[in-house]
Amino acid sequence: MKKTIDDFTCIGKIINTHGLKGELKIEPLTSNIKRFSDLDRVFVGKDLEIFDVKKVRYAKDFVYLTFVDNEDIDSALKLKTKNIYIPNEERIDLPDDEFFISDLIGKDVYDLDKKYVGVVKDIYEYPANDVLVIEVKKGNEIQIPFVKEFIKSINEVIVVDLIEGMVI
Repeated sequence: MKKTIDDFTCIGKIINTHGLKGELKIEPLTSNIKRFSDLDRVFVGKDLEIFDVKKVRYAKDFVYLTFVDNEDIDSALKLKTKNIYIPNEERIDLPDDEFFISDLIGKDVYDLDKKYVGVVKDIYEYPANDVLVIEVKKGNEIQIPFVKEFIKSINEVIVVDLIEGMVI
């Protein structure tokens, strides 16, 4: 059975090249950026092209990767703006109260009375707390802080406690 993009988790985005020897500047999309050191191979872009990792280094909040047989500027430029994926089975284990963003997007949201609210469209990450963006009607959305006061459970669906006026 052929694997699809749903079988993978995005852990970074190639935002630029660095130097002339194929090094790529990566914006990590994971809370543990040092996990890149544990990777032998990654999958790049929507076509999930496989690349073996040759070198990993860190500077500030960025990861710099060099791939085997992809060690020149022309090869690196072809990968710019693409996402980096790993197979879902290689994801790190998260504590019970943490979730992968990719697992939450697309989940249905219900209120405490089991009334359908909408579907998670996006998640904004802020220093204080993350915010769920929920599409409630085509073109309309609400934002709910990702805190225990509002998010009551996450399983097959997300159950939220809405305050008056939160949904129009």
